Amino acid sequence: MSKVYLTTAIPYVNGAPHIGHAMDYIIADTYARYHKLRGDEVRFQAGTDEHGNKIFRKATENNLPIQEYVDGNAAKFRDFISQLDAEYTDYIRTTDADHMARCQEIWRRIKDHIYPATYGGWYCVGCESYVTQKEYDENGGVCPDHQKPYEHLEEENYYFRISDFKDEIRARIESDEMLILPEFRKKEILKMLEEAPDVSVSRPTSQLTWGIPVPDDPDQTMYVWIDALSNYITILGYPDQSIDEWWPAAAQFVGKDILRFHAIIWPAMLLALGLPLPKVICSHGFIMADGQKMSKSIGNVVDPIEVLEKHGTDAFRYYFLRHVDTFADGDFTWDKYESAYNTELANDYGNLVQRLATMIAKNGVSTSALEPAPLDETYCGLMDKFEFSKAFDYVWEKVQQINKRIDDEKPWMLAKAGETEKLQQVLTSLAQDLKDANLMLSPFLPGATKKVADVFDAETVTPPTTPLFPKA
Repeated sequence: MSKVYLTTAIPYVNGAPHIGHAMDYIIADTYARYHKLRGDEVRFQAGTDEHGNKIFRKATENNLPIQEYVDGNAAKFRDFISQLDAEYTDYIRTTDADHMARCQEIWRRIKDHIYPATYGGWYCVGCESYVTQKEYDENGGVCPDHQKPYEHLEEENYYFRISDFKDEIRARIESDEMLILPEFRKKEILKMLEEAPDVSVSRPTSQLTWGIPVPDDPDQTMYVWIDALSNYITILGYPDQSIDEWWPAAAQFVGKDILRFHAIIWPAMLLALGLPLPKVICSHGFIMADGQKMSKSIGNVVDPIEVLEKHGTDAFRYYFLRHVDTFADGDFTWDKYESAYNTELANDYGNLVQRLATMIAKNGVSTSALEPAPLDETYCGLMDKFEFSKAFDYVWEKVQQINKRIDDEKPWMLAKAGETEKLQQVLTSLAQDLKDANLMLSPFLPGATKKVADVFDAETVTPPTTPLFPKA
């Protein structure tokens, strides 16, 4: 048995949860459940990023005290994760007193790589980061993610010297000691690393009050990087206690838009602390809406809560884990979602369970003693490589094969012909195949597979009285 630590990016609580957040949670949860099937002990982190000017401004706009505002939004994210049936073990908020104190100690430990400087440059409030003049020119002075003009700022900040660690980071990435997935993202990061500047890790307190004070300098407030990125180890107790039992993380799951921060700034911080780098950084793509990037200005944003309420958690997880490639941008339309629900999930699997349970109950066959077979090598190979959509496809083919076997072997004809022994053999074999597939599906569809296991593990099989995947 191994100890496996998994992390998800902590979302900024200046708005409601979106589809991208859901992808982090369900991918990480699928991998966590897979490792539990293998007998591993898993810690699974989630949390919220709660400092910064954007949050302060939103609280002011809503006429709410800042702490009340972040408490309310943090609760929304925690509820959202629960709705996705994601079984995190550790939850962190960057406003937690322990986290704030630990971040200050981390600052002290890496201060030899921090220096003060005056900086003037183009800044995106939405990204909370500066861009180079080259990026400014290429984007026509407007942030492509937030569709707002960059602001020109000049201020005294502290900087973290990324240049101290570039060679070491490059070596770790090239050797796959820190594996970046997918492979083409690795190449992008190596190119970005060449031009990666030192990063601002503080803002004047006059400009940023809602944050962690910089140790020994009341005029500066800690900026997002050390505050937010450190959460992955402060939640384990660092630096108050040893984290060797769990760190390095087996995998860190992030969206492609924040990969560069996790693959450049975060490793530099860890190297400055003398800590190992994460084993894998797994980045997923965006979810598009009918081929277009979701945008409030376009009005095509898909509310994940609405999708969850349509057909439930299992249907949500089914679509986004099977029909969205783990590493590429995916597409969502209500037509595609309904089609996947009706023709695949409800028909291929829901009807299969009802059909087989009915035949088994009618013919008095016992399936309670049947044990699922060990996970097969192909399935494990895909899961170990984080190819979740491909692993899901692989198991779904087995589900479809069971349906085909029923049609080909026609148990009802065996019953009609009085071939009792052959009938029992066929139904028992079908139940065994279903249990095997159900076990491999359990990391993807935990709710539904638990119901299926309950039906076929019972002393007497009783067909479900309600649909496995009910409509809203």
